[in-house]
Amino acid sequence: MEIVNEIEPLREKISLWKKQGLKIGFVPTMGYLHEGHLSLVRESKKRCQVTVVSIFVNPKQFGPSEDYNLYPRDLERDRRLLEQEGVNLLYYPSVEAMYPEGYRTYVEVELLQDKLCGQSRPGHFRGVCTVVLKLFNLVQPDEAYFGWKDAQQVIIIKKMVEDLNLPVKVVPLPLVRDHDGLALSSRNTYLNPEERKAALVLKKSLDLAEKLILAGERDTGRIKEKIKELIQSEPLARIDYVEIVDLKTLESLEQLDREALVALAVFIGRTRLIDNLRVVSGGIEK
Repeated sequence: MEIVNEIEPLREKISLWKKQGLKIGFVPTMGYLHEGHLSLVRESKKRCQVTVVSIFVNPKQFGPSEDYNLYPRDLERDRRLLEQEGVNLLYYPSVEAMYPEGYRTYVEVELLQDKLCGQSRPGHFRGVCTVVLKLFNLVQPDEAYFGWKDAQQVIIIKKMVEDLNLPVKVVPLPLVRDHDGLALSSRNTYLNPEERKAALVLKKSLDLAEKLILAGERDTGRIKEKIKELIQSEPLARIDYVEIVDLKTLESLEQLDREALVALAVFIGRTRLIDNLRVVSGGIEK
């Protein structure tokens, strides 16, 4: 596996692969990899002849009081994991390479970026879209892989690709959970043992939502109220939001009469965790 830090060597390698007619798969990450990331890598390996992974902790998607400096980083560990998976190239740029002095250009997806996580993390998706578009321009992938755990991110990036006519197929893949049901996240490392146990209330609340929906409940207000009651029964949990929204527009729904996203953001202690399930034509996916 090659490790590239600078833009020009990356472009040279991508240009060579393009000339050879190779299909390029891309997995953008912020590192501290877990099984969720690796599931994306494996899908790329199946579908593409070349797989590129980026590791970049993007300062533009962190607010001033968020955990940018504390975000877990371990390049050597990540390198070993990616080599074991047979990744062809790791792009590991510096902040200065991605945002040189005088940087002024940003990307926004109106009406989607300010809902759900965007309400409590203003500017977050502006940073996400900007860095993803830059990475797409550099890597020029045929396909890019994202996890449904970050459902709002998937929806926003798909819209950005559609609106800007980008020649890349966005491939969302199922959320991956740990053995106890907790959705995998690099931020899970912040949890102490007591908080880790408390964090399972997110999955339990989604299980309750699934049970209610499958029993025929369509009033989203009643579903949200039951979810909130369960979460609030956990002393270490503090709700950021519990929402049921249209799966495409992220507009709040009063009735489950179309494909929908049941989305949660909950603080466990000081750690903010997200989780979701999707109500789709084929049933419930979570």
